[in-house]
Amino acid sequence: MTHTLGRPDFELIAHWIEPGHRVLDLGCGDGTLLKHLIDTRGVQGVGVEIDDANVLAAIKNGINVIQGNLERGLDVFADQAFDHVVLSRTLQTVRHTEGILREMLRVGCEAVVSFPNFAYWKNLRSVLDGRMPVSEDLPYQWYDSPNVRFFTLLDFEALCDKMGLIIRERSVLDEAGNPVETEANFLGSLAVYRLTCKR
Repeated sequence: MTHTLGRPDFELIAHWIEPGHRVLDLGCGDGTLLKHLIDTRGVQGVGVEIDDANVLAAIKNGINVIQGNLERGLDVFADQAFDHVVLSRTLQTVRHTEGILREMLRVGCEAVVSFPNFAYWKNLRSVLDGRMPVSEDLPYQWYDSPNVRFFTLLDFEALCDKMGLIIRERSVLDEAGNPVETEANFLGSLAVYRLTCKR
């Protein structure tokens, strides 16, 4: 499997989004995903990013970006203003998990969430060896990590069930970006979900 963006979850997300749809990318970084979606799918895209350098990089990439803190909610956006709201590899850094998921599905028809799976076997092995895991999906040391939540696929699905969220689709990838079909919670390094809620 080749990944033109270097991020296999970006390829999955792009596959799920219809041409011309309205997309909000939360924690958009330098705008790589939105730029790809605009160029290949003709989407109308807006990014939200807190980091000054990333905001400038996104603007240089031609992205319409708003500087903002996701923890304060998405009040600047109207209900159902977007077809898709994307939160890519960011949920584990958010303190108000339920709040951001609710807000995503308030302002969007569908939420797309990707996150590293802490139950991945290599992560478990690191912990059994007495060290916190460091990998491509978890690239930080324990002392400089932005991650404040450590959860697994089963944890996330239990939260979705508790909140009444509907999982439309789930894809789980290994470290090479290949799909994991069996024992996903143990063999999967990264999970990508499409969510909706009962209207």
